[in-house]
Amino acid sequence: MRHPILLAACVAGATAVAGCAEKNANETVERAFEDVNVVDETNLTDVMLTVADPNEAVSYFARSVKQDPTRIDFQRGLSSSLIRAKRVTEGAVEWGKTVEMEGATSNDKVEYADALIRSGDWAKAEKVLDSVPPTHETFKRYRLEALVADSQKEWKKADSFYETAIGLTTTPASVMNNWGYSKLTRGAYADAERLFTDAIRQDPTLFTAKNNLILARSAQGNYSMPVVPMEQTERAQLLHTMALSAIKQGNVATGKALLREAIDTHPQHFEAAVRSLRALENS
Repeated sequence: MRHPILLAACVAGATAVAGCAEKNANETVERAFEDVNVVDETNLTDVMLTVADPNEAVSYFARSVKQDPTRIDFQRGLSSSLIRAKRVTEGAVEWGKTVEMEGATSNDKVEYADALIRSGDWAKAEKVLDSVPPTHETFKRYRLEALVADSQKEWKKADSFYETAIGLTTTPASVMNNWGYSKLTRGAYADAERLFTDAIRQDPTLFTAKNNLILARSAQGNYSMPVVPMEQTERAQLLHTMALSAIKQGNVATGKALLREAIDTHPQHFEAAVRSLRALENS
């Protein structure tokens, strides 16, 4: 009589064990998919922050923030994407929200200051930078400090910040160009020329530094082309810049000659130079 009871108990036990095993298996699968989703989400976030179209990234992070407004990584992504999309006013507002969230870092404050500078709010940017601990020593922080000091004509501070920033990066060309332009606006033309030359040496493709170099040399009455790497079209554009600089300083004959050379050098029709030369000859 006990055999059927024992058999039933065994079947019930086996069913229970199977049920537990199935439940555990389901939970394991769910956890695995959760982990995969986290990885996928992280990868997607990285893609959106780097290679995705900026406006697509804005839409993605705006949806993500709406779904979970407590996630600072989503809020940070929205702030960054707005800046990348050249929507600087909105970007500054969103960075302002980011720095108030739990988990905000000193780097977030630096990015907020950058957004404020881009939107023209220099006074607020200075206050934000002042709130960053002095132990947060990064290239971007000191580059922004230099720009703020420049805007206030605090030249010694600016020079110190530019020098520090250059020492904190392996790609200093852009900050050298900024520093050179600062020197140019102060009338320190020889120093500006040296910095622009250094910038071009670091990045031979940096056309703004080449153009600024022409301005620095022309301001010293030097109308010869510098020995720097340049394409034929770039050479024509630089000759045009040099010509306009010469004319502005009253050296009209030199300016005309440089305009003609720019027109002859350009591989296509150089409308801007032709227009400038025609206006000079008519006057």
